[in-house]
Amino acid sequence: MDTESDTDQTQPQDITLSFPDAETVEAALPTREIPSFATVESHPETPVESDIIKATQYAVNNLSGPLSSVPAGGTIAVGLGSRGIHDIQTVAQVTIDELISRGYNPVVIPAMGSHGGATPAGQRQTLEEIGLNEETLGCSIDAGMETTVLGETTRGHNISFAQSAVDADGIIVINRIKPHTNFTGYIESGLSKMLTVGLGKQAGARTFHETALTNGYVDTIERALEIICDTVRVIGGIGIVENFHEQTAHIDGIPADKLPEAETSLLTRAESYLPTLPFDDLDVLIIEKIGKDISGAGMDTNVVGRYRVLNADNPDTPAISRIVVLGLTETTHGNGQGIGLADITTANVVSELDFEQTYTNALTSASVSKAHLPLVMPSERHAIQAALGTIGQYDPQTARIAWISDTSQLSQFHLSTGLLPGIEATDSLTIKQRMELCFTDDIARFDPLTDS
Repeated sequence: MDTESDTDQTQPQDITLSFPDAETVEAALPTREIPSFATVESHPETPVESDIIKATQYAVNNLSGPLSSVPAGGTIAVGLGSRGIHDIQTVAQVTIDELISRGYNPVVIPAMGSHGGATPAGQRQTLEEIGLNEETLGCSIDAGMETTVLGETTRGHNISFAQSAVDADGIIVINRIKPHTNFTGYIESGLSKMLTVGLGKQAGARTFHETALTNGYVDTIERALEIICDTVRVIGGIGIVENFHEQTAHIDGIPADKLPEAETSLLTRAESYLPTLPFDDLDVLIIEKIGKDISGAGMDTNVVGRYRVLNADNPDTPAISRIVVLGLTETTHGNGQGIGLADITTANVVSELDFEQTYTNALTSASVSKAHLPLVMPSERHAIQAALGTIGQYDPQTARIAWISDTSQLSQFHLSTGLLPGIEATDSLTIKQRMELCFTDDIARFDPLTDS
């Protein structure tokens, strides 16, 4: 046996990926005429919370009962996550100010599982990028990744929990309540999930997803939450519901003894405000950017109609034949989890991927399909042509194509002319301007369509 050779095989190797060039792609692809588009605005009626400060103060007051059990001067761990919640700075600051005014010592704990590369520095940076740091919050941040096991459910799920939260005299989490990107149920993304997954850090998130893939997400949340609330002093949470335009629509304080059931009514509200495309089926959806700041899955699976999760059926609608991704958000820092939901992307996007972060996220969440590489084209022009050339029989006059900036920004988007007859009589949609898709150095852009 060649011992030295065996050792060498275990060492990581630098691998340079090489994708087909323009000449190769063009030889294999038919050239499709690109239809004209129109810019469309969506403006459904939706509520807005008029006074974020008062609403947050009222929500904290709803937690007065369980807060009264915390001794004066006691430490309250405040769990904050990684998502781009519109008013998170104000809600977090007011919550912390209220706790200080009541004589408590708040400390912020990143409650985001493995996000930020599963490192203390990465999780601090993730909070910093959504405006949450020690200076703006007015309290310290403990970003340690250490956990302790609180117990084991009857499903064999070991409940890991942030040691800094275990050491606190009370725990409050602040999170948006919304439909989840992997499953449906009477509870989805929100306070209970943040307690059972986010505050579990990487260790807890990994064992949670491992159990949930076998036994279901809702069942796993319920059983884990029971052990957490029986073992550590959970005060409750501040739940935020956002409207169609990602503005705050409602804020509520939910004591621990009302969880998880009290989240259901807020989830129902969130579902009614959820930004969605006004179509049940599309030939092509083109997304300018995906990222962890937009959705845990990079793109909102409720918008694109794809979960790609073990033991979970995809939503019935929308049915989209081809999804094209043209970029990553700056604040995702190369974490391309969700790129596997697309069918086609570009070499530029792949060059921006940080595979360490993407794979850490994929392995922790057990959503490995979301980290798969789609077909990689040499440019945006080739990516769009590849989508149009692989949907079957093609007619530019009837092709159903939507173009969006990202899945959270659906108040304005571009639609191909084949989709316009279906919306011209819709009160909540307005056609603003006719556009044509052009390319400069194979980079896509929209120009106003002229009569000439």
